[in-house]
Amino acid sequence: MGHIIGKDIYRQLGQKVDNTTVRMPWSESLHVLLKSLYSPAQADIIVRMPYRPSSLSRIVKLTGIDQKKLQPMLEDMCCKGLICDMWEKDEYLYMISPFVIGFFEFTMMRTGGNLDSKKWAELFQSYMFGDRSFIDANFGDGQQISVMRALPHEETIRDVDHVEILDYEKASALIEQQNLFAVGLCSCRHEKMHLGKQGCDVTLETCTSMGDAAQFLIRNKFAREISRSEMEDILARSKDMGFTLSTDNVKHNAGFICHCCGCCCNLMQGIKFSGYPGMLVSSSFIAKCDLEGCAGCGLCASACPIDAITMIEKSDSDSASSSKIKKYAEINQKLCLGCGVCALKCKTGALQMDKRAQKVIHPEDSFERVILQSLERGTLQNLIFDNPNSRSESFMRAVLGGFLKLSPVKRGLMSETLRSRFLNALRCKK
Repeated sequence: MGHIIGKDIYRQLGQKVDNTTVRMPWSESLHVLLKSLYSPAQADIIVRMPYRPSSLSRIVKLTGIDQKKLQPMLEDMCCKGLICDMWEKDEYLYMISPFVIGFFEFTMMRTGGNLDSKKWAELFQSYMFGDRSFIDANFGDGQQISVMRALPHEETIRDVDHVEILDYEKASALIEQQNLFAVGLCSCRHEKMHLGKQGCDVTLETCTSMGDAAQFLIRNKFAREISRSEMEDILARSKDMGFTLSTDNVKHNAGFICHCCGCCCNLMQGIKFSGYPGMLVSSSFIAKCDLEGCAGCGLCASACPIDAITMIEKSDSDSASSSKIKKYAEINQKLCLGCGVCALKCKTGALQMDKRAQKVIHPEDSFERVILQSLERGTLQNLIFDNPNSRSESFMRAVLGGFLKLSPVKRGLMSETLRSRFLNALRCKK
């Protein structure tokens, strides 16, 4: 058994994590990354675990591993971020950590002990940006559902009567709804520090979480508990420093607020690297510039974390001399995140945030986001038939997976009306 594990287990592990909510196409860099993070025994557990969150007793039954041996191994893997534990109905449920949000973030949030953080940073960067295969696998077919969405800085939204800012669009409201808060190392900044590419001078401890997510991070020592006032202070600092706020791509029970900069954030770097704007879902707002009020200073363009603003030159038609040239800010509306960082820097008030003409659809909760993510990436069958050790379920996974590869089926399920019926049916089976 040990010989088989040593020979094949990391390829099996690669196949397993590739079939979660985030696709991970196989490559030699993935092979090296997995070997660095997982021992052969840990990889074997992941391969045999079900895809859905499951109780200890169910995992014991499906893996065939004795509970006295399995439980401490699961707890150790939770402390390393390889598995997530969630308290539900008086017991812990254990789930395989996907790549993001998952074992990338948790690995780079770890502190203390003899950690290979620099090596891990290099391996993560090589896998994510060594070529386009990882990004293309998750966004190359026009996928719309990402794990995170941008939040607008509320004070940058144009003050007009018909614009309503909903609670899930406000960082302040997300904080108000929760009672437990935590802060830990920003995984992206920690990674860039080890790579010598951190361009900002903010402390690494900037990743804030709330509610159940904060509880998980505190319990597994990825973060420390903070007060509501400290949470609000971190939010104010991000405004002062011109950071983009981002959160769970859900309307209800968002678990974190990230404080992102263009020099460190992997999602923003991914947008610039690939040209896929959906890697970080935009807010319901978009930057608009009043050309008459624009001073042409370029501060907004410098502040934009994804280079969505360029300064263009035009003749000033109001000038007595038509040869006078004036600069204006031009916003790439396909790229704009609706974060409002540019408007924070605008001294004339010419650049503000307006409501988007086209509605931005966010999943209602994490259940819906995971289902839609899996549907887009062709892995939904693994959540429905989640026992990897059952031949009959393997057959059903293959059948459903083949069916969902038919593009008209996916397009139909992604339509707003049909997806509501589909999701309601799945909720009834939870």
